[in-house]
Amino acid sequence: MKSFLVALIGLWLGFAVPVQAAGKWVATPYAPARVVFEFYLDDPQKIGSALYWVRSLMNPLQAAPYNYSPEDLKIVVVIHGTEIVTVAKKNEAKYQEAVDRMRYYADLGVAFKVCGQAAEDYGYVVRDFQDFIEVVPNAITELVHWQQLGYALIVPQILDKKINIESIR
Repeated sequence: MKSFLVALIGLWLGFAVPVQAAGKWVATPYAPARVVFEFYLDDPQKIGSALYWVRSLMNPLQAAPYNYSPEDLKIVVVIHGTEIVTVAKKNEAKYQEAVDRMRYYADLGVAFKVCGQAAEDYGYVVRDFQDFIEVVPNAITELVHWQQLGYALIVPQILDKKINIESIR
């Protein structure tokens, strides 16, 4: 309404004032996702932020207008960075919130896979991991495998927030 009044006053005074159009909502016709996430984090504390990427994929697809069920979504998470410690049973208390979230996603059908080479580097064996974890020979070959099957690769970018959103709006 304000833009209209400004334009009207501008015309009355003899000059044109452009009216800015507003953005519009578009419901892209998404298909059920087939995604492999690569988690290779430099700090195990970043696992929570990486898991938000999984949530950010799943939630919109399960909501209207898409209404896909968890079974419709094919999601794999390949873990091979410092976050590997978050899925070791001995560290469960330290990373309880992340473990609970991963177990929740696993119950919805998300497959969590740990690189066997990375596990060995950390001194872990298969029995050291949570029961929802599958240990695979190698993260890189696992990522290639899923991409060859048509899964999209998503690599979460977990940045340290340096700017307050309110200060840059």
